[in-house]
Amino acid sequence: MLSLEIKQEIIVKHEHGVRVSDLGKQYGWNMSSISTIIKQKAANKAVNPLIGITIISKDRSHTLEEMEFLLLIWLKDKKIVGDTITETIICEKASGIYCDLKAVGSGGDMGESSTDPTKEEFNAFCSWFPEI
Repeated sequence: MLSLEIKQEIIVKHEHGVRVSDLGKQYGWNMSSISTIIKQKAANKAVNPLIGITIISKDRSHTLEEMEFLLLIWLKDKKIVGDTITETIICEKASGIYCDLKAVGSGGDMGESSTDPTKEEFNAFCSWFPEI
């Protein structure tokens, strides 16, 4: 998996006239992978990750993405009112939000069972979320 920084670098080089085949040789990737990055340049350029996030993965469920979105809103609210927030509190809140979303079948994940071992599970731990 290429880091977001590398993807953005590839896009900039392509915009400055470097050919796809040359980019493939330079980064050791085949031309179709480089072409896919370039085709998705709007999405890759639009991503503004949190500090500490270097790889954006597309192999994540909508529930995880929605949980992180809701967690960020909660964190901003807590910061505005001046509440002290520890990593433990963040992890507990993230787990709570995730469980709530799974319980209601949020975001097209209808029917996901938390007891089904083949389904994605979320475990919040201290290094999962970058420091605020």
